Amino acid sequence: MNKPLVGAFLAALLLGAGVAPAVAAGPAGSTSEVSAAAAPQTKYTAPDTVPAAKAVTFAGTVALSNCSGSVVRSPDAAPTDPALALSNGHCMESGFPGPGEVVVDQPSSRTFTLLNASGSGVGTLKASKIAYGTMTDTDLSLYELTSTYQQIEDSYGIQALELETAHPTAGTAITVASGYWKRTYSCDIDGFVHQLKEGRWTWKDSVRYTPECQTIGGTSGSPVIDDATGKVVAVNNTGNESGQECTDNNPCEVDENGEVTVREGINYAQQTYNMVPCIGAGSKIDLTREGCALPKP
Repeated sequence: MNKPLVGAFLAALLLGAGVAPAVAAGPAGSTSEVSAAAAPQTKYTAPDTVPAAKAVTFAGTVALSNCSGSVVRSPDAAPTDPALALSNGHCMESGFPGPGEVVVDQPSSRTFTLLNASGSGVGTLKASKIAYGTMTDTDLSLYELTSTYQQIEDSYGIQALELETAHPTAGTAITVASGYWKRTYSCDIDGFVHQLKEGRWTWKDSVRYTPECQTIGGTSGSPVIDDATGKVVAVNNTGNESGQECTDNNPCEVDENGEVTVREGINYAQQTYNMVPCIGAGSKIDLTREGCALPKP
């Protein structure tokens, strides 16, 4: 996993940062800093001509104490609904949920630093509960906040990022926007992985990035944004750091025939379109709603 950042003080001193990344930053050209589900496992080949990508900003992203995240909404969300914050299951303050474990409506007072377009913190948002969290089949957490979407917009002039409702496609230009590091990573969706195995966990239909997205520790939970639409299509969560097979921080790909592939240096995300049917009126997570296929407790 692009693991949460805890206790890396020596590396922090060496880097001059508050908390250290798990690994070094990616190659030149892969990042920009502030200053300014079942589908074939085929590899994407970029066309000769690629449409110009729209600029993706940090507006709506958040920084957690150890990870990244974003304020998100379903297309049907009302302005008066409590806002939702999206991150990874492995970023929850309660620790990594075990295989098969699903957290629903767990009280939480966690805080999130809301960022504006340039990446500056403009305010603090507070959770009332972990509405949903798991590392089974996917790796996500949804926090219900004490503020509504309208209150956030009125106070800070920032709108929530909209969740895409359809399965993404290979070749889509994307940006991973890390609120923790105030850094973006631009690349394409390379393809989709039938099963992605890491240590004790297995994720399904994961997004594989092209090599340009060299995400690091602390980028966990970052929204993966479709450059053309500005909508969230996935949540960044892991990468193979050292070429090991199916170990912690070294996920492996398993296809429909059980064949294992290891891609050292390649990073991954979990799709988010499949959680939209689970969000009901008032931002309530209802795992019994039609079309909701998230794991249940």
